[in-house]
Parts: sequence; structure tokens; C-alpha cells
Amino acid sequence: MDKIIECVPNFSEGRRPEVLEAIMNEIKAVDGVRLLDHTHDFDHNRAVFTLVGSPEPMKKAVISAVAKAAELIDMVRHNFFKPTTE
Repeated sequence: MDKIIECVPNFSEGRRPEVLEAIMNEIKAVDGVRLLDHTHDFDHNRAVFTLVGSPEPMKKAVISAVAKAAELIDMVRHNFFKPTTE
């Protein structure tokens, strides 16, 4: 039986759908990896992806997703708290 790995990376972004879509596209672009679920939390500015696959494709997908996140998410400007309208 082939090995299957599950990975559940969390990203510090939950308010910009275009950033989440870009990260998701990096995962979906890798053959041998399947994106099972994704959720985001606007209030806490977080997103979680659940993916499975064999070791080498998973390694490629996770590295690509993290690279895209590092490119698009500026942790210096990141805000964990829900924005207020006051």
C-alpha cells in the first residue's frame, strides 16, 4: 500500500478571498494531492486547508502553498483582531 499523508496547514489570512484562492490554487496544481477542505475565519483572520496525498507531491504542494502565502501575507501589517467600524 502506498503511503498517504494528511496535512492541515493554517495560514494567517481569513479576510482576503483572493489570497486564499491563490494559496488554494498552488495546492490544486500539484498532481497526486487532493484538497479535502478549507475554511476561513474572518474574525480571527485565519484559514485552514486540509489536504492529502503521497509524500513527494505533498511536499511540493505544501512548499508551494507556503511560498505563495509568504509572498502575499505581510505579517508586519497582519491584524489578528476583528476590524471595527468605529
